[in-house]
Amino acid sequence: MKLIQQGAEAKIYFNDNTIIKERIRKEYRYEEIDNSIRKRNTRKEAKLLQKAIELIPVPKVIDVCDKEMKIKMEFIEGKKLRDVVDSVDRKNIFTRVGKKIGKLHNANIIHGDLTTSNMIVNEKIYFIDFGLGFVSTKVEDKAVDIHLIKKALESKHYKHADECFKYLIEGYSKEVKDFSSIMKRLEKVEKRGHYK
Repeated sequence: MKLIQQGAEAKIYFNDNTIIKERIRKEYRYEEIDNSIRKRNTRKEAKLLQKAIELIPVPKVIDVCDKEMKIKMEFIEGKKLRDVVDSVDRKNIFTRVGKKIGKLHNANIIHGDLTTSNMIVNEKIYFIDFGLGFVSTKVEDKAVDIHLIKKALESKHYKHADECFKYLIEGYSKEVKDFSSIMKRLEKVEKRGHYK
């Protein structure tokens, strides 16, 4: 097993053409509480992936073990969108990204960490890392999801941020059911200091 990435929440391993995501212990939490949180989040992420795969390309869950806090899933070949923004057909890619977000939101799936690091491009566009995701019918949560990708574009891809976001919203508007309410709420979210 080869460690390929480590974040605040999990270690990601590559093993035998699969990915193993292991939620790591938080030393500052009581062990019992920590175990309970990690167990719940492991199950929740696996469920979200299983729900999302019916809508958009995401890694297929092969196995879940909430005792070891691990999710085993298929390895997706391709490049992270963050690494190819300069060289791809941005209109095509970001319109498709917008449509995929719309499909998730229609099913009340909030990704929670929409960035170009969490999308893999090959002939398809895969969304990965649903670790902060949850299910919600709230317009607010959908607007915050859109706000996150906008902020990610502005910080990581400032040269193309406006163009990419414009195409993303074009795609999103074609797919999502509650477009005008979400856009109105997005304006409010952007005015609030908390999200700036």
